Formats: sequence, C-alpha cells, structure tokens
Amino acid sequence: MLQIIIQGRGGQGAQTAGNLLATAFFAEGRQVQAFASYGGARRGTPVSSYIRVDDRPIRLRCDIERADAILCFDASLLAGPLLAAARPDTLIVVNSSRPAEHYAAALPGLRVIPVDGLAISRRHGLGRIVNSALLGAFARAVAAPALDVLTRVLTDEAPKLHDENIAACEDGYRWVDAQLQRLAA
Repeated sequence: MLQIIIQGRGGQGAQTAGNLLATAFFAEGRQVQAFASYGGARRGTPVSSYIRVDDRPIRLRCDIERADAILCFDASLLAGPLLAAARPDTLIVVNSSRPAEHYAAALPGLRVIPVDGLAISRRHGLGRIVNSALLGAFARAVAAPALDVLTRVLTDEAPKLHDENIAACEDGYRWVDAQLQRLAA
C-alpha cells in the first residue's frame, strides 16, 4: 500500500491536488482512499490531504502516521508533525527554489526533491497556482500514476486553463525526471 500526505496552506490547492491525484490513481484501476484535514478553513492555515493507494481493497481507517511519500506545497511546513510522519525511506517532494543540497544539509537522512513549482507555473501562465506542476513532479518521483493518466484527469477536472495546466504538469514531470537521471549518473 502506498500512503501519501499532501501538505499545504489554505488557498494553495493542496486539497485539489489530493483529489486530482486520487482520481488519477482510481482511473488506473487502483483502490484509493482519500481524505482531508484542515484547521480554521481559511487562507494560510495548514491543510493536509491523505491518500492511500493499493491493488486490493483498503480497510485501514485511520490517519497516516508513517508516509511513503509526502508532497509539500510550502517548504516552511517541512517541520514538526509533517516530518514526524517521515521515515528515512520516505520520499519528499517540496515546492522550493532551493537546491537539493540545501535539504540534504537541513534534513539529513531524508530523501528530498525540491521543485520550483512557482517558476514552472508562472512559465505556463498559471501565476501562483502550483498544483499541476507539483502533481507532475510528484508522479515522476513516485513513478505513479502514469503521466498520460494524470494529464487526462487534469483535462477532465481542471476548471479552466486546461492547456496551461497540462503543460505545467508535463514540465514538472520532466524536471524531476532530469533530476533523478542526474542523481543516477
């Protein structure tokens, strides 16, 4: 079972990203459980989206205490409770313009892939909306769901700017692919 935590701040789109990711896994024929948690329900407060994915029915009904993967929309949230859910083998994709070396020093022992989702989104005319760029990056980092499935879900579910969202998703995917190939070399 793959257990994912998506953490962001109200208004950044972490909830929407969780729903889109869950829909993409479901479209691949996987069993999915998705739920959210948010505090004051206002802009800027931390919000979390949780997703479990498996090939068999998911009967577990509790919070995710140990994540296999984390998608963090705001690097300032990489602390306390979120990091408590990370194991040394947990993959963390974080929206950040800082280099990977920064996170290797700041969070030793954790696998962190920073992605400048803001730059990617702006390059594709989405302004500060980073969902699609980060979803593409995350999908490549965890090797699922398939990019074509994710872009199809974006086409079906994104309220507007379909071409821009798909381009940002593909760009995020390619960016992480290049980073992983650089690390493997």
